[in-house]
Amino acid sequence: MHITKLRRDTPGTENVIHFNNAGAALMPKTVSKSIINYLREESLYGGYETADKNRNSIEETYSIIGKFINAHSNEIALLENATAAWNMAFFSIDFSDGDRILTSKSEYASNYLSYLRLQEKVNVQIEVIPNDEHGQTSVTSLNNMMDGKVKLISITHIPTNSGLVNPVEKIGEIAQKHDCFYLVDACQSVGQYPVDVQAIGCDMLSATGRKYLRGPRGTGFLYVNSDQISNLLPPFIDLHAAEWTSKTTYQIRNDARRFENWEMNYAGVMGLKKAVEYASDIGIQRIWKRITKLAEKLRWELAELPDITIHDIGKTKGGIVTFTIDSISAQEVKKYLSDKNINVSNSSKSSTLLDMEERDLSNLIRASVHYYNTETEIEQFITAIDNIAN
Repeated sequence: MHITKLRRDTPGTENVIHFNNAGAALMPKTVSKSIINYLREESLYGGYETADKNRNSIEETYSIIGKFINAHSNEIALLENATAAWNMAFFSIDFSDGDRILTSKSEYASNYLSYLRLQEKVNVQIEVIPNDEHGQTSVTSLNNMMDGKVKLISITHIPTNSGLVNPVEKIGEIAQKHDCFYLVDACQSVGQYPVDVQAIGCDMLSATGRKYLRGPRGTGFLYVNSDQISNLLPPFIDLHAAEWTSKTTYQIRNDARRFENWEMNYAGVMGLKKAVEYASDIGIQRIWKRITKLAEKLRWELAELPDITIHDIGKTKGGIVTFTIDSISAQEVKKYLSDKNINVSNSSKSSTLLDMEERDLSNLIRASVHYYNTETEIEQFITAIDNIAN
């Protein structure tokens, strides 16, 4: 991997040490340029006209994303973010009283809030799968929990608050043996981990553009297995998702675009397309190898410092590194680092309540690396942490 070239492609690396890739990564020049060029064209010629002119390029986005996650283009829907994509999938399931939803202990807040919202309308059971000895979702426990009332297995692949990578492929093997839906939140994994929907065996998978894909904010996508599309009715539809055929009838689309709506940020779509192409050109296996190497070095260096506690769990760990410093709040650390042009974020208890409460954690410092980060940046980061800790 030609790190010098990749950093030249990323102007932001000249301004900051960016360890907030799990929040929003720095965009490559080709991504930001594609967005700006499209917006300029809209301003000069009109939004509808620009979309018509670029229709073929827009359409290519579906096949490019599909290839990246080993799906067909008709199984991809473009949404404004990962939460919108996840909710379109979740609320498309026809839940009934007595249905069971099995989820992970590290489930993201927005997802769990949707379970609770559904429970206000339908008498479903929300059940949390125990963790195994590594802190990841226990495949053995899940297998023992399965019965005919399980309507959905819903798993966050890589949680927001630790290095954990949940074993979604093994969970998929269990899901495929039972008559239930399998939904994967891949918000933190697409772009850093080799996500293959066929290997995972999921029915639905949601993702964002702004994190490890290095795309623009306000973009995301949803994968829906073509075998399940007809069994999932979107919670709302418009004239894009369906055709109004008579005064009393309509015909809904038979592909994943039934989960879209007509108005779309096409400049963002152009940026997302470029971001996926950029990652594809580098190669996701190389990206994953580089990220895990950098994260492992960062954890090792942090562990050498006094008064630092690392809170990452899981047998396999990704690019998110979380830690605390004795007697110093996560907010103070973030502010101190920001003043030195080092970007991190904080992970609060409310974002992953079940996991954080069980581990008696409230706020963590989250440093998330990407392939364009360097060992030198890690050393500079460690020096800054050592200074504030002492």
